[in-house]
Amino acid sequence: MARTRMFFTAIAVVALLGAPSLAFALPGSEKSTEAPSTQTAQAPAQGQSSIAEATKSLESIQYSFREVAKKVLPVVVEVDVTEVVKRPAQQLQSPFDWFFNQPPGNNGPREFKRGGLGSGIIVKRAGDTYYVLTNNHVVDSATDISVKLFDQRQFKGKVVGKDERKDLAVVSFTSKENLSVADLGDSNTLEVGDLVLAVGNPLGFENTITMGIVSALGRRGPQGQSVSPSTDYIQTDASINQGNSGGALVNIRGEVVGINTWIAAPSGGNVGLGFSIPINNAKKAIDDFISKGKVEYGWLGVLPDDVQAAGDTDTYPGVAKDLKIENIKGALVIDVFRSSPADKAGLLPGDYITRVNGQEIKSRDDLILIVGNLLAGKSYDFDLVRYGERQKLSIKLGVRDEKSEASSYKNMWPGVSVVRITDEIRKEADIAKGLAGVVIGLVADPETPAGVAGLRPGDVVLSINGKAINTVLDFYRILNDKSQKEASFKVNRKGTEVTVGVSR
Repeated sequence: MARTRMFFTAIAVVALLGAPSLAFALPGSEKSTEAPSTQTAQAPAQGQSSIAEATKSLESIQYSFREVAKKVLPVVVEVDVTEVVKRPAQQLQSPFDWFFNQPPGNNGPREFKRGGLGSGIIVKRAGDTYYVLTNNHVVDSATDISVKLFDQRQFKGKVVGKDERKDLAVVSFTSKENLSVADLGDSNTLEVGDLVLAVGNPLGFENTITMGIVSALGRRGPQGQSVSPSTDYIQTDASINQGNSGGALVNIRGEVVGINTWIAAPSGGNVGLGFSIPINNAKKAIDDFISKGKVEYGWLGVLPDDVQAAGDTDTYPGVAKDLKIENIKGALVIDVFRSSPADKAGLLPGDYITRVNGQEIKSRDDLILIVGNLLAGKSYDFDLVRYGERQKLSIKLGVRDEKSEASSYKNMWPGVSVVRITDEIRKEADIAKGLAGVVIGLVADPETPAGVAGLRPGDVVLSINGKAINTVLDFYRILNDKSQKEASFKVNRKGTEVTVGVSR
């Protein structure tokens, strides 16, 4: 930061040196009592001194960048891949097409090899084995991988592990030589405005360094695009293009603080909107890849969602007000998986999680990201709001396994979300004017207990186990009474009262 201040000071000095004539042009300057000859004689000496100081400051900045380049270029590699692409069979449009395009019998599926290029960072060494961190999308479909060093030496690489969720992968290669390994920094210390440099192989231009600043922190990938939702991103205006994927974003000490991953580019090229995975989000993944061959995510066992406390425009109308969580950041637990870590620890549907392991939860995505990055098998403190009161639970996390029976829909309790009836909902769901209170907004899946029992969106919940439901808080408080083996729902379905039993 001291060097940065010197840089801006130097620029200010140079700017002032360019305007001494303006001072002499001010009205009344001829009334000065000092001899003109004295002023004229001293000005060049002062100017030369200031220029020398400014030049010295600028040189120190330049030498700093040189040292960073010397440190990081040897640890950022080019990752060349070959992948086999299958082209589907072509359908001939005319019996004569083969004569002009291809011979008979050659219109079936075809395979061809295609090359690709990305970047990577040497992050670890174990004996003669070196480990390179890169993006999953760089090596995901690769059949052959080559790792090229800064000095043009090449090594055959192999995938150690890859993870589509985080868009991270680790590739290994062997060498008996003593090669440089990256110095990993602490991305949590970054602030908007910090100087950063992007290092990689954009568009095949090897060993390229560009400079910019941290433009923003905590960015999320756009919805509906192939950008990982399981991490937040550092935004930078350091120039990043195709081929930079997997390369390093470094601070002015030459420490890796991010992995360059994607760009927002309407025209296909850099427009100053580059995004990097924070290195702190990758440190655990590196160890998991090397020791287990895959990323191991912490598993809580809930289905969370966001509650936007803005009146009738809420995602879940009336929920924030009823649960007394208005203007409180967090994530609402909609469903809890039976026998999950959350269930065993006593977490309930309707709980509103505000902090995990001391980290603030601002949204559903925050909860998923933070829990996923925690170690399975360890206990962590969860701060929450239940029925309007603050509570704390200690929960021992499990290992996420999306193919496990434990995370199937049939174990998701209860499998429905509810909201308060608004004028808009009343109109859309055709709810009679005399009915007020809570309506089922969504059934998560037909296999959930609520789905199997036959509950439907638009059902107005009148009571559970004979107890009247007037608010969302009533709904969750009575639903969570485990003294009953079955939750008996009495609902109004388009004017008809129906009783539905939902097995716990």
